[in-house]
Formats: sequence, structure tokens, C-alpha cells
Amino acid sequence: MQRYESAKAIYAAAGVDTEKAIAALREIPISVHCWQGDDVIGFDGADSLSGGIQTTGNYPGRARTPEELLADIREAFSLMPGKKRLNVHACYAFLGEDKGKVDRDGYSYKHFEPWVSFAKELGLDGVDFNPTFFAHPMMKDGLTLSSPDEKVRRFWVEHGKRSLEIAAEMGKAFGKPCLVNIWIPDGFKDVPADRLGPRLRLQRSLDEILAKYDKKHVIVAVESKVFGIGVESYTVGSNEFYQNYAATRGVCCLLDNGHYHPTEVVSDKIPSLLAFYDKVALHVTRPVRWDSDHVVLFEDELKEIAKEIVRNDATKKVLIGLDYFDASINRLSAWVTGQRSMQKALLYALLLPNESLKALQDAGNFTRLMVEQEKAKLLPFADVWAEYLNRENINEDYYDEIARYEEAVLKARK
Repeated sequence: MQRYESAKAIYAAAGVDTEKAIAALREIPISVHCWQGDDVIGFDGADSLSGGIQTTGNYPGRARTPEELLADIREAFSLMPGKKRLNVHACYAFLGEDKGKVDRDGYSYKHFEPWVSFAKELGLDGVDFNPTFFAHPMMKDGLTLSSPDEKVRRFWVEHGKRSLEIAAEMGKAFGKPCLVNIWIPDGFKDVPADRLGPRLRLQRSLDEILAKYDKKHVIVAVESKVFGIGVESYTVGSNEFYQNYAATRGVCCLLDNGHYHPTEVVSDKIPSLLAFYDKVALHVTRPVRWDSDHVVLFEDELKEIAKEIVRNDATKKVLIGLDYFDASINRLSAWVTGQRSMQKALLYALLLPNESLKALQDAGNFTRLMVEQEKAKLLPFADVWAEYLNRENINEDYYDEIARYEEAVLKARK
């Protein structure tokens, strides 16, 4: 407490109210992805990933059943401060007696109601949803919504429609919109003979999916990707395609900071989209060389992403979700580390003297702007973070509890 009071006074001298920053952080929800816990396997029969994505590592204790995954999420969430949502992929359907009888084009809300009940039990802010267009036999030649095979394309269109119906019920259950993110793996390993045709089919498919849905309870986002394993030469759902599609159809763009060329940064894209869109969605990950979905850490680009959210007064406009899947380390620790890192970055941004820094830029005083930005880096952020955790009844050290859970629970999974 003494360290926090000292930090509070230092920040006050810099024109920053730490109490206001902590209060603001408590109101920013982070949507935490369920698929970190089982390496994106899901419950509907897949035994491995396909579609240009890959999980690496074989750390022991992976959740193998719905019961194990929910237990792991409950434990991980108990170590995460702040407001949280739960992000669910369609392949995590609780099929029960419908397993083997109902496919993804026939999923309904009853197959996901257990997720809603679970989220309410944990006191979460809501549930978000993703149709799963990968790891399925109906991916033909690596294509789904852009397939020239009408049977294949129709299957995936119906899956998209069912996903919007499911999401609407999720939104109603919480009285808050459910974000539905559409990402497809479609593309080609080598140079295609036709780049336009697949994109026109994708456009047609998306139009059919979005022809009718509950806009009160569902926010739709589309997510681009630059390339994937096995689709190195051409991706149907490119950034240019989706930004134009979103702009002309009144839906949201989702930015995944692993889905662009190495010299592109999502932090610069956020304010560009805020100039034109009411909402911007994020999948926050940590790319190493490429879209490798490493655990999110409190690093420079994450700080810049948070700065753009905070200093543009966009904490209610930017929908923050996490997206990574690391199987090389304890999966619960990966969850907690990533969520806390995102919270740290947001608090760091909330504790900057943003208005005075903007004023220096507008005045053209770039020399002092640089000096003040450097000074801000040494403000006692860690002491405010410690106070925030204390008020959230969360310990700074979570490793011991993760190790206890691993010894007691994960090691028993053979």
C-alpha cells in the first residue's frame, strides 16, 4: 500500500490519476479463447488440425474431454484479474447423443448451451463464437466457402448460418452482443490460375450467410490472413478482400496481429479502421517470424496496440480477444500469462499522460515529445499493477498454483 501511495503521487505529478486508470481497466472485457486448453482439437471428432494452422509441442496433461477442458478453464480463470468473456469455436459443440448424427451444418444452440451456463457460473461478461471452417472432411482441396464444388460450398454456408443463429441465442442469454468471427483457411499452396473466381465465390457465400441475422445480439467480423501452411501462395480471404467486404456490407473487421507481413503492425491499423468503423475486433497473439500463435507477452507491439485503444477513447469500440495455442508449455500458464499481459498493456496505456503528449505533437514540439515519452517509460507502473491485483484478490505469483494443479490434476491424464 505504501508503494502504491508513492506511485500514485508520482503519477499525479505527471498529470495521471491512477484511481481512474484502475477503474477504467476493470471495465474492459477480454475474450479468452477456449482452444488454448486442448490444442484446438474440439469435441466433434477431429484428432488433429488442418487448414493451414498447426499446434506445436506435446506438453503433458492436455484436456481430452469437455469435463477436463471446463475444469482447466475454471482453474485458469481463477488466476486472471479483470472482466472476462469466453470465446468458443463451433468444433467445441456438446453433441451428446447427436454425435455422429449431426454435422456442423446442423448444429443448434442446444449444443452450446452448456458453454453459456458455464460462463454464467463463472460470472463472465458474455460468450463469443466462431464458426469452425477447418479440420473437417468437407474441406475439399483446402477450400470451404470459396469451393467450386457447390455441395461443399453449400455445406459451409449452412454452417455459417447456424453459427449466427447460435450466437444470437448466446447474445440474448447475456443481454450483450456476441461477436461472431468468420475466418476460413481457403487458399493454394502454389501459384493459382484464377485469383478472382474463388474470391467471388467467397463473396457470394458470405452474402448468403449474412442475408438475415439478429443484428441486435450479434456482431459479425471477418478475419484475413496473409498465408498458412499449405496455402503459401494465395489466400482467398486476404486483407484487401475483407476490408472492402466489411466496408460495403456494414460488418466489422477483425485484426489478428499474426496475420500480416512481418513489417506490418496492427497497432497502426487500429486507428486507420477507427476512422471508418464503429467497431474493430482484435485477435491478440504473438507472431515469431510468422503467424505462429505464441503466448502473448508484455512486449512493445502489445503496448502499442493498447495505447491506440486507450488514447483514441476506443475501449468500448475495440473488441479484444486472445488467440494463441502453445502446446510446448503448461497450457493453463499460457492462458494466464497471455491474459495478464493484455491487462498489463491496457493499464500501462491508461497510466500514460496521453492528453499532454498529444498536445505536444499538435504543437509541433517533437523534441519535448520524445523526452516526455521516454520519461513515461520509467514511471512506477509495476506498483500500480500490484495494487490492481490486490484489489482483484489475485496474487502476482501464479506459478505455484499452476504447478500444484499440474501435479494434482494434469499428471493424472495418461
